[in-house]
Amino acid sequence: MKYKRVEHVAMAVNNLDEVREIFENKLGLKLDYIESFPQYGTRMAMYPVGETCLEVLEGVSTSDPAKWIAQHGQSLYHICLEVEDIDAAFAELKAKGLRFLSEAPMEGHAKSRIAFIDPSSTGNILIEIAQLAAGH
Repeated sequence: MKYKRVEHVAMAVNNLDEVREIFENKLGLKLDYIESFPQYGTRMAMYPVGETCLEVLEGVSTSDPAKWIAQHGQSLYHICLEVEDIDAAFAELKAKGLRFLSEAPMEGHAKSRIAFIDPSSTGNILIEIAQLAAGH
């Protein structure tokens, strides 16, 4: 399996609009896009920085980011590693004994395919693998 790069580092926040104000107007970061995932109860903003991105996740109701914030406060949430072939990476990592939070990769940001490794098998660190859609 080949990792291409750290695709993004995600932060869980209470209020996406407040963080956008800081990122865009104070830090001068350029927003790439905002995307909502009603099925996951999240809204996110993506900020490219060099070859990687900062992903800001606002969790609503009982979403995973909202649960994270309830336990840890606003903070770093996960790291995403880009892979060339998510199906092969998923199978290889499972064969090495890692557990996933889903039975198969699912749709993620910008039409990517993603899967989260269960933190109980990675030293309590949430790691996402992603295969980006063509053209990204």
